[in-house]
Amino acid sequence: MTRILHLTDLHFGFHRAALEKPLLERIAALQPDLVTVGGDLTHRGLTGQMAQARAFLDRIAAPLICLPGNHDVPLWNLVARTFWPFRDYRKVFGPSLTPRAQAGDVRVMAINSADPYSWQRGKIRAGEVARVIEHVDPLGTNIAVLHHPLQQLPRVDKALARQAAEGLRRMEAAGVHVVLSGHLHRWAVDDLLATGRYPRVLQIQTGTALCARVTDVQNEFALLEIEGTDLRLERHMAPMGGQGFGEPEIARYSRASGVWRRV
Repeated sequence: MTRILHLTDLHFGFHRAALEKPLLERIAALQPDLVTVGGDLTHRGLTGQMAQARAFLDRIAAPLICLPGNHDVPLWNLVARTFWPFRDYRKVFGPSLTPRAQAGDVRVMAINSADPYSWQRGKIRAGEVARVIEHVDPLGTNIAVLHHPLQQLPRVDKALARQAAEGLRRMEAAGVHVVLSGHLHRWAVDDLLATGRYPRVLQIQTGTALCARVTDVQNEFALLEIEGTDLRLERHMAPMGGQGFGEPEIARYSRASGVWRRV
């Protein structure tokens, strides 16, 4: 069994500082084999905010990969945003914007969906999808992680990332089994599966781990326990105004039939 923990939308600079310690303690207690951090590590892409986020990540003992979100590129410095949008991010979090990792028989591959030229709306680049497909493990479980969702429910009022549907179609055909994302600060799994549009990909859209925006109602993260074709999903939640994380909600899924089903 392999345990993958997914954090996203930390928003350092506009985050719940009091929740940092409970979050780190919960991560340590869960003992994940790999932690993925799906972008928006900062709120405005400022140097000080990146330093805060880096200090937080350095306190996680598990192996970790991270990737940028739209909030991690310069907002007000238009020159930097145009010519070197990821320079500061690379200095602090590492040179790769699309890292890969292996944990047991689970392969995790990042996609950089941040588009500096549109600020909020993301972009799925064909070359990055091709690199994910190139590294798909035909014998294991393949996970793609990115900031922007590849499918959205009708209740979402943000524009879907450019080329998202095409990217998801190609990855499903190539054998990507799970897609982890954030950006919307809204949890979605079963409603996406119920659309029936991409039955061989379990899309797990996770809410914000630390953002202090009251309208988000709660902070949360996901833990995936993967064994063969079975996946156990834990949703860990900390209500706004609360002291920490309660008992997780648990759901189980299987792709033994060739498509994902909740069991």
